[in-house]
Amino acid sequence: MSETFVAFDVLDVRFPTSERLDGSDALNPDPDYSLAYVVVGTTAGSRGYGFVFTIGRGTEVEVAAIRAVEHLVVGLDVDAVLADMGAFSRRLVHDSHLRWLGPEKGAVHMAIGAVLNAVWDLYARRAGKPLWKLLADMEPEELVSLVDFRHLTDALRPSEALQILTAARAGREAREAELLAHGYPAYTTSAGWLGYSDDKVRALVRESLRAGFTHLKLKVGKDLEDDIRRVAMVRELVGPRIALSVDANQSWSVEQSVEAIARLAEFDPQWVEEPTSPDDVLGHIRIARAVAPIRIATGEHVANRVIFKQLLASRAISVCQIDACRVAGVNENLAILLLAAKFGVPVCPHAGGVGLCEVVQHLAMFDFVAVSGSLGGRWIEYVDHLHEHFTVPARVSHGRYLAPRAPGSGAELRPGSIAQYRRSGTLEGQPATVAAGHRGTTDPLPSRDRVVASVADDE
Repeated sequence: MSETFVAFDVLDVRFPTSERLDGSDALNPDPDYSLAYVVVGTTAGSRGYGFVFTIGRGTEVEVAAIRAVEHLVVGLDVDAVLADMGAFSRRLVHDSHLRWLGPEKGAVHMAIGAVLNAVWDLYARRAGKPLWKLLADMEPEELVSLVDFRHLTDALRPSEALQILTAARAGREAREAELLAHGYPAYTTSAGWLGYSDDKVRALVRESLRAGFTHLKLKVGKDLEDDIRRVAMVRELVGPRIALSVDANQSWSVEQSVEAIARLAEFDPQWVEEPTSPDDVLGHIRIARAVAPIRIATGEHVANRVIFKQLLASRAISVCQIDACRVAGVNENLAILLLAAKFGVPVCPHAGGVGLCEVVQHLAMFDFVAVSGSLGGRWIEYVDHLHEHFTVPARVSHGRYLAPRAPGSGAELRPGSIAQYRRSGTLEGQPATVAAGHRGTTDPLPSRDRVVASVADDE
C-alpha cells in the first residue's frame, strides 16, 4: 500500500519578545515573535516541519490559511509528490479558489509556503541530507523543473536558468568543501533593535565584536535626528573597518528616504534596507538613483517572484533579501535566487525572527554551492533570539554560520517549547502563553541580560 499524506497538525506558537523589546523597529515597536507552525505527516509516520513567521496578533489567521491548503495535500502519494516538487508547488500556488485570495501574495501565499517548506523538510529527512545539500546535489535540469516561470520569461527564460545552473557545476565540490570547513558569513541585528537603550546597544555591540562579527545592522526610521545620533554612536564605537548597515523597515516616503540616506551617508552604510514600501518599485528606482553609490536592500516583505523580477531587472535594489517564509517556499525562492544570479545582485537573506535563521541559511548555502558560486558581498542575517527552541538550532561561530549537517531544514520545534508557548485561546489581546499560565517565566535569551549587566565592567 502506498504512503500518503495525512491531516496536518497546525499550531499557534508565540514567544513574548515584546517584554524586552527584542525585534523592535520603527513600524513594529512591540513584536511577539510567533509561528503558525505546521507538521505534515504521512501514513508511514514520516514528518516534515514548516511555519509562517509572524509577530503576534494575526497568527491565528495564518493557522486558518494553512488549514485551507490542507485538502490539496491530504491523500496524495508521497513518492509521487517528491518525484515532482515543481508540479506539487504549482498545484498549491495555482489552485483557482485559493489563488483568488492573492493572487500569489498575502496570508494564503505564505501558508502555501509553510506547507511546501514542510514537505521539503520531509524530503530532506527521507534523503538523510540537510536541505542545502539535497538541493545542491540535484541536477540543473531537475532544479529548473522546480521553478514556475509564469510571468518571468521576459526577464529569465528556462534556458537561461539552465545555463546559470550548469555553469555553476564547475567548482561545486570545492565550494561545498569550503562551506563545510569555514561556514558562511553572517551579520547581526541583535545589537540594533530600535527599542533598546543606548547602554544596551553599546553593550551588545561590544559583545557582537567579541563574537567575531564584522558587519552589524541598526534599526532606524522613527526619528531622523535620533537615528543620526545612534548611528554616529555605533560608528565611533566600532571604527571604520566594521561594516554597518541600517534598516528603516519601510517607514520613509520616497522623498524622506532620499533626504535621510543623504544625511546618513557620512557613516558609510554598507546598505540601507527597506527605505520605503516594498511594493513601490518606481520609488525604489528613484531612491537608488538618487543615493548611488549607497546600496539599497529590500526583500523580506516582497510578496512574490514577479515583484522581485521588477526590482532586480530595473536595478532598483543592489542587495536581494530573500525570506524563507514570505513567498511560496523553496520553489519560489529558487526562482528569486536565479533572477538575482541573472542580474548579478548578491543575495543577503533576511532572518530577523524566530526560526528564520534556521531555515534560510539552507537557501543561502545552496546558492553559494550551486547557483551564484560566490560569497562576495554576501551575508546571512543573524539574530541571537530563540534558537534554543529548535531541535537543530542555527550555529554561528566567529561571525560565520556553520553549515548544518543534520537532515532536514531545521524548522522543527522542541516539544517542551510548544507546550509552553502554544496559544490556546482566541480572545483579542490574550497573552501569548496563556496555555502555559506563566508568560515569560522561561528566559529565551539569558545572555542578553548578562551582557547589559556587564556595561559598567566594559566601561
